[in-house]
Amino acid sequence: MAVEEEGLRVFQSVRIKIGEAKNLPSYPGPNKMRDCYCTVNLDQEEVFRTKIVEKSLCPFYGEDFYCEIPRSFRHLSFYIFDRDVFRRDSIIGKVAIQKEDLQKYHNRDTWFQLQHVDADSEVQGKVHLELRLSEVITDTGVVCHKLAARILECQGLPIVNGQCDPYATVTLAGPFRSEAKKTKVRKKTNNPQFDEVFYFEVTRPCSYSKKSHFDFEEEDVDKLEIRVDLWNASNLKFGDEFLGELRIPLKVLRQSSPHEAWYFLQPRDNGSKSLKPDDLGSLRLNVVYTEDHVFSSDYYRPLRDLLLKSADVEPVSASAAHILGEVCREKQEAAIPLVRLLLHYGRVVPFISAIASAEVKRTQDPNTIFRGNSLASKCIDETMKLAGMHYLHVTLKPTIEEICQSHRCCEIDPVKLRDGENLESNMESLRHYVDRVFTVITKSGVSCPTVMCDIFFSLREAAAKRFQDDLDVRYTAVSSFIFLRFFAPAILSPNLFQLTPHHTDPQTSRTLTLISKTIQTLGSLSKSKSASFKESYMATFYEFFNEQKYADAVKNFLDLISSSGRRDPKSVEQPILLKEGFMIKRAQGRKRFGMKNFKKRWFRLTNHEFTYQKSKGDQPLCSIPIENILAVERLEEESFRMKNMFQVIQPERALYIQASNCVEAKDWIDILTKVSQCNQARLTVFHPSAYLNGHWLCCRASSDTAAGCTPCTGGLPANIQLDIDGDRETERIYSLFNLYMGKLEKMQEACGSKSVYDGPEQEEYATFLIDDPQETYKTLKQVIAGVGALEQEHAQYRRDKFKKTRYGSQEHPIGDKSFQNYIRQQSEISTHSI
Repeated sequence: MAVEEEGLRVFQSVRIKIGEAKNLPSYPGPNKMRDCYCTVNLDQEEVFRTKIVEKSLCPFYGEDFYCEIPRSFRHLSFYIFDRDVFRRDSIIGKVAIQKEDLQKYHNRDTWFQLQHVDADSEVQGKVHLELRLSEVITDTGVVCHKLAARILECQGLPIVNGQCDPYATVTLAGPFRSEAKKTKVRKKTNNPQFDEVFYFEVTRPCSYSKKSHFDFEEEDVDKLEIRVDLWNASNLKFGDEFLGELRIPLKVLRQSSPHEAWYFLQPRDNGSKSLKPDDLGSLRLNVVYTEDHVFSSDYYRPLRDLLLKSADVEPVSASAAHILGEVCREKQEAAIPLVRLLLHYGRVVPFISAIASAEVKRTQDPNTIFRGNSLASKCIDETMKLAGMHYLHVTLKPTIEEICQSHRCCEIDPVKLRDGENLESNMESLRHYVDRVFTVITKSGVSCPTVMCDIFFSLREAAAKRFQDDLDVRYTAVSSFIFLRFFAPAILSPNLFQLTPHHTDPQTSRTLTLISKTIQTLGSLSKSKSASFKESYMATFYEFFNEQKYADAVKNFLDLISSSGRRDPKSVEQPILLKEGFMIKRAQGRKRFGMKNFKKRWFRLTNHEFTYQKSKGDQPLCSIPIENILAVERLEEESFRMKNMFQVIQPERALYIQASNCVEAKDWIDILTKVSQCNQARLTVFHPSAYLNGHWLCCRASSDTAAGCTPCTGGLPANIQLDIDGDRETERIYSLFNLYMGKLEKMQEACGSKSVYDGPEQEEYATFLIDDPQETYKTLKQVIAGVGALEQEHAQYRRDKFKKTRYGSQEHPIGDKSFQNYIRQQSEISTHSI
């Protein structure tokens, strides 16, 4: 979800690898071990939770998490919890990274010291405040100066233990005085509207004729401050919870009166830092935070057109897309946005065919075909991840789930056998699992996505043409991807491919490792299979699979996925599970006298229907055919005073649903919108609030069938597998070209050197693949011009934004460090320009 900023869309995303924790404090009991898990939080809103690692003070998680961030945030936080069976789980410590510091740790494995957590440091949200100093003439005719402190509203306060009933205290404080006043409690909202004014006497009464309007005693004002504290009214015996504070010295009124601004709430330093930082242990993380500023499509046309015609450039090494792979530090860095852009515009197959064919021509040994980390290999990997994820799930998920649930021991290394385990029994169990996985893979050819099959067809043809004497190369060229880089990694680490919610336990992980090794070898069709294993026990186990039927099955499967016209148009598509999980729904009013209360239900979405039931596996209580979904939109919080709500609008009613957090809400809205995008009866307008007490809360219309009052949000691509924004991907490619501009210029020099000098290459130019210097130079010139034009647009946008933005506005409250850094950078740029 993008944030709109005057003709520009801003996207935020984060990719996190949670590695391990070490040296956690021991449990104060005889056992000393802990059962720990880690959460990922945007400020204080939990968006992800790892598995629980039992009985360890150095838990290994090995989990990846990616999400699009749908709102502004100040901190990306990680909390380590210790599970408690009888009481609430306790927090051991946290890592909190400020948004403006995320680039410091970009894509680097970093150990962070865990910090102590106390309620006074856990704050989020902002406050809108107005201060006004004025003269008041008393009944006796003397003048005193009074301060009016108006607290208007707050936004984004944290929800504490499932509820938020906030109130504020406003205090005028100085060396010799402290006067406090309190607002009313606002129930069940984390965006309270207060609009209350409090009056404080600032100076001693004085003669009206003696002093001018604001000529008050300096020592009073310089030492006075207004303090606003936010609290959550709690019924618990421990008292109200502190939500944050702000302190404003009254001398700000010297600059302007009245003073009106938004402020970020700040933590309260109560001096309770008794533990040293290293007392709590540390956590290893790898964080990649990305912020894309995307213009309208026209701005990207020159660079986009240059990239899209890459497949037609002769030689392909002179194309813009191939040049991107040459200048990026890692090929993967270039492959991700390239593949997404080319998939979006239907150009990925011809481009991959061209670069794969060029790579095959450079390969001397058929046994090493596509074994390196080339641009072609990385592009095919990325295409399989994008286009093949549902295929992978449909093929492997049921069998992987069965293996995880059965917990059968399959250890076949005699050295690792535990007491009471039987080698023959373990070997039989492992053989059974390998057979199951092998069968579901080799029988799945008809389900392989078309784009993958077209790529495999081109690989097969290029390899067979290059190595005509090797009859197996047409198979190994394809199997090196489908088995080695697609199925085998998914079996080895199912959590990375969303086949399991978390990293598997050690015993299951060992079983999956053995299955993955065997499947990888079966798919490779190598001449001496047993010799390909380093371990003698694996070579012994593989003897079970030396029958010709396994090789025949692999070849039949590879023939099917790399041939044209393989599909049966009469085949009936099976429902594909797209998403499932618990959410809270409001009764739809299908029963005339039924109560419209809220209940927790298990929701399940396939490409055929959207259903909910009491628990996973139960019979559906309600089923909504996809063709009956007319719109999926957010529901304003004021409707039920509940966050993260959305509505699924049907012909006769709307289903109101609350997701567990903002990321989950966005995911459900996006996928429901995508799957229903092609419905002919989709609405163009909707009601952003609920119909309650005989009228719509948004427009006050009394009829429950009244037409909507707000335009529906923009549609998304109908293809459920490929939700791609072409402009966003072009912006990412521009950012990469801009980042590596020095290498682009060096490559230009290399082209010039090659054109006029035929001798040995200079060492600094040897890293570039340049087949045609003149054609490559021509493309480089166009790329640099296109990138330069976009950079000018971004620079102009930053200058315009700098002029228009006010520090203390709702978008950039006082205390916004990232905006303070931005102001400093722009000031430096302006000074440098002058």
